[in-house]
Amino acid sequence: MSEALPTKPRITGLRAARVAIVASEYNSEFTNSLVKHAQDELKSLLPLVKIETIRVPGAFEIPVTIEQVLKSEEYNAVIALGIILKGSTAHADHIGQAVTNALIQQSITHQLPIIHEVLLMENEEQAYARCIGEKLNRGVEAARVTASMIETFSNMKRSKSRSQRMLPSKK
Repeated sequence: MSEALPTKPRITGLRAARVAIVASEYNSEFTNSLVKHAQDELKSLLPLVKIETIRVPGAFEIPVTIEQVLKSEEYNAVIALGIILKGSTAHADHIGQAVTNALIQQSITHQLPIIHEVLLMENEEQAYARCIGEKLNRGVEAARVTASMIETFSNMKRSKSRSQRMLPSKK
């Protein structure tokens, strides 16, 4: 796992976007901080960003909620935020794997950046460092990745549109 945040991206061509954040309420001390850090960083990167935040009971409910979000509105990206703390059974590992599999499948199916920051942690100390602390804050990281991916997809669409306009017309 990285020991530092990715550098702040330089967003050049995009200032406005719609982003949904779907966040677990479970382990709220940590998830509330992730949400706040992600929102603040998104606003600093994309001044005209419109953010809709939806809270769900736990990590397992994140993928199905994202599916509903994507069916009801058009977004440039979705951020999934949650904390899963390992216990003495394999339950946390199963939840983490199920959420990961669902999120990647949704991203591919919908052809939309879904940023996965549903974190599987060994203990509260790790969660504190990555959710509340500044050095490794995964809410900030999620926002930076989101802004980069929105710009990448926007550039790809513009490039595709330009290429299609340049193709010779069929007669």
